[in-house]
Amino acid sequence: MEGELISKGAELPKVGGGCHAQGMKRMIGLYTVLGAVLVCGLAAFAQEKGIWRAMSNTAMSITGDVVFSPDKITMDFTSYTIARIRDLKTEEVQAVFDPEQTGGSGSLYRLNVPAAKRFLHKNTLCGAEDTEWMATYVAGKSLQIAFFSGMKPPALTIDAINSATNLCGTFSYVR
Repeated sequence: MEGELISKGAELPKVGGGCHAQGMKRMIGLYTVLGAVLVCGLAAFAQEKGIWRAMSNTAMSITGDVVFSPDKITMDFTSYTIARIRDLKTEEVQAVFDPEQTGGSGSLYRLNVPAAKRFLHKNTLCGAEDTEWMATYVAGKSLQIAFFSGMKPPALTIDAINSATNLCGTFSYVR
């Protein structure tokens, strides 16, 4: 009976508009590019994700250890919502963290830590101003964070950082 259903020369139904080698190559190429973009974006954040131990004196005396999750940073047992704005350029990382740093990746985040929030030893992040920006730099097992006040995104050039009144401080952490 099954042999009767398919007669000689009959075409099988096409699924999905047919398969053509060039069309398949284009689709595979498109999915490869989309996958790479997704992986790179997630990899940049994945480097920050997790628990970081305070290493610098500033970090040990103000924030203590920090924990990054996809949309929050936790400092001194209090969580704050963060929004990743963009990647930092190499020259921005060098301006904020260390002129000789190479490798690793950096990001700019938006957050809101009220000026009234007291951390370890009754310290604040930005004195009498709300903390509204955070720049991060991850290289290997080290993380550096710079906090900024002000509504406008911080200018991340060497000249701007050297004369910045909105830079609250830089903090170092390790895994």
